[in-house]
Amino acid sequence: MVATAQSLREQVASACRILALEGYTDLTLGHVSGRDGSTVYIKRKGVALDETESEDVISFELDDEHALGSPEMHLEAVLHTEVYRARPDVGAVVHGHPPYATALAATAARLELLTHDAVLFVDGLSVFDETAELITEPAQGHAVARALGDRPAILLRNHGVLAVGKDVAWAVLAACTLERAARLQAIAATLGELRPIDEEVARRMFPAKYHDRLVREYWQAWLRKLGRSGDDVSPAS
Repeated sequence: MVATAQSLREQVASACRILALEGYTDLTLGHVSGRDGSTVYIKRKGVALDETESEDVISFELDDEHALGSPEMHLEAVLHTEVYRARPDVGAVVHGHPPYATALAATAARLELLTHDAVLFVDGLSVFDETAELITEPAQGHAVARALGDRPAILLRNHGVLAVGKDVAWAVLAACTLERAARLQAIAATLGELRPIDEEVARRMFPAKYHDRLVREYWQAWLRKLGRSGDDVSPAS
């Protein structure tokens, strides 16, 4: 993994708590997964993101047709399995209901290139609008994966968001950056006429803003933030 020497199970648990600090808390809803080959590690149902520990991360094999029937499995685990099947490049998936991005998903507005955060989504933000219902069936999960395409995140209309990355740190970055970009857009819209970054400029900015070295730094900063919040995760772990 590009982020740390933590085990994948520990990374998923840390990711859950990081997302909680960054605005993804919603009772016991929301989930994170990471995969190592055909083995998927995912937060179990029944615990909140901010209380997820490594023992709350369960594992299963992607080709196990009975795995999603486990009583510990989130109802929307198909969001993870179907994205993994469709995207060999994806090593981690986040689903949640952060307030600003979820609000954006309930409008006809698009995410504008207003800030450096939005530059991560210079290729556009996918939208799934076939249903606002829970995504519980493989066919629904497949439809979300198809709508996601090769992008790092998708808005689920009137529902929430799904973000992906090549590993846990990148998926968390996509999820947190999407929420921040949506929040800044909401603020900007109250202040005056929106002035987006030119797309060509945004594409030039992208490689300097988003690469493995910085994501490693961000992951360590998030772990330190967990430590300051009273979490026992060590940045050196």
